[in-house]
Amino acid sequence: MRVFVGVMLAEALWEPVAQLQSALGCGRAVAEENLHLTLAFLGDVDLPELEAVHEELAALPVTPFTVDLAGLDPMGGADRVETLVLNARPNPALEALHSKVAQAARRAGVVLERRRFRPHVTIARFGKGFGPGAVAKLGALLQARGDVVLPEWRVTGFALIRSHLGREGASYEVLAEYPEA
Repeated sequence: MRVFVGVMLAEALWEPVAQLQSALGCGRAVAEENLHLTLAFLGDVDLPELEAVHEELAALPVTPFTVDLAGLDPMGGADRVETLVLNARPNPALEALHSKVAQAARRAGVVLERRRFRPHVTIARFGKGFGPGAVAKLGALLQARGDVVLPEWRVTGFALIRSHLGREGASYEVLAEYPEA
């Protein structure tokens, strides 16, 4: 099954994100219940490996901390924009949690992709039809609201999440939660 470890976005931030999504006027908005910050993408794992990951994650202590989401950025490949994200400001506690989660996954036998940790919350996805009209709408939003700052978000735990891919995009199922100790 396809899984990742992440922090689900606080419900208090759903409305400010929905306002940004509405102002964008293009792409496919990420549903509020799917808004999250990925700590580590584990990929396709089998059940024994998933159980080992769960045991490792359950042993991690969680100390609450706050995250600030600030600034919109388009992300994607060299030839096209794939997503619009809200960036997390640099945060030593978030970096430390990411590192602990990655180490736990490796101890459980998961081979993680080598990529720089760039914490963000994806708020919209763009398909292959991302044409000139969508480019103009995205540019207008970035000019008007690209420097947006959302209210501080208190993180009190993280989750092991399964990703179900479908025609309408991904939906997420929380398999286990790891709250503060």
